[in-house]
Amino acid sequence: MKLLRYGKSGSELPGVLDPSGKIRDLTNEMSRTGASDFGCDTIASLRNIEIDSLPVVTGSPRIGPCVAHCGKFICIGLNYIDHAIESGMEAPKEPVLFMKATSAIVGANDDIVIPRGGSKVDWEVELGVVIGKHGAYLTEEEANDHIAGYCVINDLSERAFQLEGTGQWVKGKSCDSFGPMGPWLVTPDEIKDSQNLGIWLNVNGKTFQNSTTRNMIFGVKALVSYVSRYMSLQPGDVISTGTPPGVGLGKKPPVYLQEGDEVELGIDGLGVQKQRVVAPR
Repeated sequence: MKLLRYGKSGSELPGVLDPSGKIRDLTNEMSRTGASDFGCDTIASLRNIEIDSLPVVTGSPRIGPCVAHCGKFICIGLNYIDHAIESGMEAPKEPVLFMKATSAIVGANDDIVIPRGGSKVDWEVELGVVIGKHGAYLTEEEANDHIAGYCVINDLSERAFQLEGTGQWVKGKSCDSFGPMGPWLVTPDEIKDSQNLGIWLNVNGKTFQNSTTRNMIFGVKALVSYVSRYMSLQPGDVISTGTPPGVGLGKKPPVYLQEGDEVELGIDGLGVQKQRVVAPR
């Protein structure tokens, strides 16, 4: 299933994409289950519904983030060897973890807002892993049972905030609008191999990132297991699994997003995001 949330920011409704590409409303079905988000148990209860019998959502509503209540936005740094090289850093011997503020999360096609004082806003297309049930100290074999689905994430960064002065990764990653998520949460049964997905990003029609999740240093199951050693995982937690090479920081000279730029990114089977870059508010 391709699950989504649609409508105005802060009042999104649950939906599912039918085979023809129409959005079907899931409000009644979610109310019946008593769930407010797409956890593993909720997804299991939705599998037997007849999607074609659900109400069609008319018009072209805004698509919100596919996770309603993200408790932890966990990111993995330098998880593609050639991205580590272009960043001037050594490939990690174990996963590099950092957090991104959940207030950065926006819909897949919402604007990217340059923060006040920001001058080096950069892009990073990443595979997102959405956790669907509680887990701690998980083995790699147990990891799949705790994954509700996958999604596209743009892990935007302000590189000066991140790396210069008293730079901190969380500070450079957490500005409002720096976490477009979606358009869909795609359940694992629709993804044959999460380690064999094309992943790409364009800016103003020019391709900057074009790779595959095969090139991850640490794969999805290894990451879920690793993170669960240090913090319990809860339904709605999201792990953003790192970006391939081609970020603006790695260009010579560096290239950063400017007001008016258009960003398009996607992952095989998980949909496409389109964002416009706007001035500070």
